[in-house]
Amino acid sequence: MKRLSMKAIGTEAKLLLIGIPVLLWTLIPVYHMVLFAISPRDSATSGRLWPTSPTLSNFRIVFEQKHFYLDHFWVQLGNSLLIALSVGVLTLFVATTAAFAISRLKVRGGRTVMNMALFTYFIPAAFLAVPMYKTMGNYGLLNSQWSLILAMVTIASPYCIWVLKQASDKLPYELDEAARMDGASPLQLFRLVYLPLMVPSLVAVGTYSLLLAWNEYLYAFLLLSNDRSVTLAVALGNFLAADDSPWELLMATGLIYALPPAAIYYAFKRYMVGGLTAGAVKS
Repeated sequence: MKRLSMKAIGTEAKLLLIGIPVLLWTLIPVYHMVLFAISPRDSATSGRLWPTSPTLSNFRIVFEQKHFYLDHFWVQLGNSLLIALSVGVLTLFVATTAAFAISRLKVRGGRTVMNMALFTYFIPAAFLAVPMYKTMGNYGLLNSQWSLILAMVTIASPYCIWVLKQASDKLPYELDEAARMDGASPLQLFRLVYLPLMVPSLVAVGTYSLLLAWNEYLYAFLLLSNDRSVTLAVALGNFLAADDSPWELLMATGLIYALPPAAIYYAFKRYMVGGLTAGAVKS
């Protein structure tokens, strides 16, 4: 018992030796964001570990849109929210129905289509940005928020279909047979049996696709150009265009922009790990 206790203590110590530096390395950028955000304009880049006179006036400037880079702050934040929610809902619809058809209905060629969709991940998303831009232009969708929504659904769906298909494979097929014996149609099977049992995985992939769209910059920058239609992520890039950028306002806006995804993640974190790894190990 003593030997086992010492071994457990040694394991814990090794984990701490690894975990503490990783935690600090992760938190240092966040700390500097906070440091910039609460610093006055003239001391934002002073190099101090803590500002001599911390202030919340930078957040007030952002909320009241009192800088020309922030003229459409609330509109752009609303755009980000609308696009992220739309991507999450559409991706859930596409991935859920596709995974159900492949896993439970055994549609012919379904696995081949899924594998071909996953094959697109061998190509970096940045390389597909220009072809996506050309495609949206051909269909007259440039400068429309639908172009970004459809692009992000296209990027998120293959992975979400794979995750839901793997999770669906773990559900016992006896449930399907029992429902069919009771006269359930495929739509009733989907609505009454499949969806209730898949809630953890649905929450996980929905959160994943929503956060993917919320943090997207490259596609939003290429596909949207109007100040009143772009996302806040793109608008933040305008701060870097000036020679004398207001770093304190940029960091204050960045912190505000980071709050919704952080809240969403922590609200559903108990689903994230279990949902995204469902079906990874077959029993």
